[in-house]
Amino acid sequence: PLDGPVSNIASWNYPMSVLVHALLVQALAGNAVIAKTPTDGGVACLTLACALAAREGVPVTLVSGSGGELSRALVRSPEIGCVSFVGGRDTGAAVATAVADLGKRHILEQEGLNTWGIWNFTDWDSLAAVVPRLFDYGKQRCTAYPRFVVQRQLFDAFLAAYLPAVRTLRVGHPLAVEAPDDPFPALDLGPVISAAKAKELHDQVAEAVDRGAVPLHRGSAADARFLPGQDTSAYVHPVTLLNPPRSSPLHHAEPFGPVDTIVLVDTEAELLAAMNASNGALVATLSTDDPATYDRLAPHIRAFKVGHGVARSRGDRDELFGGHGASWRGAFVGGELLVRAVTRGPAGERLPGNFPDHHLMP
Repeated sequence: PLDGPVSNIASWNYPMSVLVHALLVQALAGNAVIAKTPTDGGVACLTLACALAAREGVPVTLVSGSGGELSRALVRSPEIGCVSFVGGRDTGAAVATAVADLGKRHILEQEGLNTWGIWNFTDWDSLAAVVPRLFDYGKQRCTAYPRFVVQRQLFDAFLAAYLPAVRTLRVGHPLAVEAPDDPFPALDLGPVISAAKAKELHDQVAEAVDRGAVPLHRGSAADARFLPGQDTSAYVHPVTLLNPPRSSPLHHAEPFGPVDTIVLVDTEAELLAAMNASNGALVATLSTDDPATYDRLAPHIRAFKVGHGVARSRGDRDELFGGHGASWRGAFVGGELLVRAVTRGPAGERLPGNFPDHHLMP
């Protein structure tokens, strides 16, 4: 194990499969573990999980509070052996600077604009089938695809496949049934994490449209299913915008909600530039009929995992997970690397990862 405890700061989504999974591996590898509850949610879930772990003697400590108040202790304390962070780039940049200055071992997964490129493509039925699934969890996941980069001459065919598919999305509350004997309604997504996040997304969409983005689709509350008197302030109905302006956060940043943007391109160089708009991402996909075109273009897409016409994700346990550019810093994880990232191996061992100045931390 490392000389000091492993410090975990994670986003609110996937508290069990990301945060608790990681801290249990860290503890079972021999480390004491500290975890901070995310500011936006997960307190009840994480409190119960950590209480059960502590009851079994697992050395886990859960703390709660703002990142600004706790980051000095959880990131800069000399006693900390490793910092594991999952979250946005603004906060992540400060953490990355601190751990680099201190020479601490670190695992920093940060947001990236995951993109889906369309180039010389004709299998529109397969694309239409996958579009609704891309809205799972309201696109509140690090491997969501909120950006389509489309060859201009294929835009009409793309819309003919995309729009009917996105219009099938059903939003609402799973208990909003019309009669007591009705089955639960089949829904595709519920609310975003908070009313504040919903307002942020609504404001970003309005600002982008004011600055020239073209709204192609807006979901309607009239088509949603809610309980009588239900507070719906945290709901965002799916929205699709064409060509968000460069001044908009929707042009270069991950919205983390059910907001799609489409960018049109005319050349392969423009395709790659648009797919790399956020200087690195976790996943990307390129849909093209020609395998040789995919093989030629895919290495230039700055995403850690790139799929040929299929969505990529964190993958199975034996597969590395990481990002390119600003979407990841430090050790890559997955499979045995979850253990290697928080233990000391043989002398001279190097961890695979994305460390500053291309240095692989021992």
